[in-house]
Amino acid sequence: MLIKTIHNWELPEASATPEDVFLNRRQIIQAMGLGAATIGAGALGVSKAFGAPDPTMDLYPAKRNEAYKLDRPVTDEKLNLEYNNFYEFGSSKRVAEAAQALPIRPWEVKIDGLVEKEITIGIDELIRKMGIEERLYRHRCVEAWSMTVPWSGFAFSKLVELAQPKSSAKFIRMETFNNPEVAPGQKPPLLSWGQSLPWPYVEGVTMAEARNDLAFLVTGAYGKPVAKQMGAPLRLALPWKYGFKSIKSIIRFSFTDEQPKSFWEKILGNEYGFYANVNPAVPHPRWSQASERVLGNNKRVPTLLFNGYGEQVAGLYKDLNLPDNVLYR
Repeated sequence: MLIKTIHNWELPEASATPEDVFLNRRQIIQAMGLGAATIGAGALGVSKAFGAPDPTMDLYPAKRNEAYKLDRPVTDEKLNLEYNNFYEFGSSKRVAEAAQALPIRPWEVKIDGLVEKEITIGIDELIRKMGIEERLYRHRCVEAWSMTVPWSGFAFSKLVELAQPKSSAKFIRMETFNNPEVAPGQKPPLLSWGQSLPWPYVEGVTMAEARNDLAFLVTGAYGKPVAKQMGAPLRLALPWKYGFKSIKSIIRFSFTDEQPKSFWEKILGNEYGFYANVNPAVPHPRWSQASERVLGNNKRVPTLLFNGYGEQVAGLYKDLNLPDNVLYR
């Protein structure tokens, strides 16, 4: 008799997410000069047509990996296409049309640093070389809302294997595009305290995190190539961490022996740490993380440690000897 073990991270496929919650990083971003008025599609000359056919369209929908399930309904696609944090295009959630100005072909990804040989590879070649699958993941924003998404893509560990990192590599620094001609948020206003915004957006993970089974490089969503406002053509999904760690529109992976300092750490290091693992017991300095608003049904539910993925990832941190508020916030 076959007995199936149900892991505590497996969720029923019924976890959809609407809109209408946002616990005010917006005020800080508006202080940066990135108000919604800066992202008018007309000002960018962006049409309402959302892009040309993707060269990898034939790979979608990808086969679903049934090891990654949900305990909530998948968030409605329309909502997910209209409710996005992408500060390169503005501080509101309504950046979908402005984001269409981002050219995603040609798009090259650079792999450098402590590797056997630096690589620059076109996104379409990378996607076909890696192969793709679909996974259902929760997504928990630091603003205390959540959604669930059918991502397509490939395990981060495959890219690590391609890179052939040296034994001295301890971290991976990731970088997004920097193109202020099409991304109004990347133009050079100063913060209210006189600091320049540290574009491009940078994030980082440990080598162990990148090699974890859950770490996923996203190329698609909802059975098709991922939309520009969701981070096309390549973004990260780390479901046990707050969403700002899941960097969008990646152009570079640098293997390093130094812990990278991310975009949000540089701006508000007292609020946004390097690890940023989901923990309901450690509040954000300006709001509680004990519960979350599920987009789509607007129900507030308790937040789970590591967003419910502790069985897979808790072991990554047991020997770090870091304070809880550093490890989990």
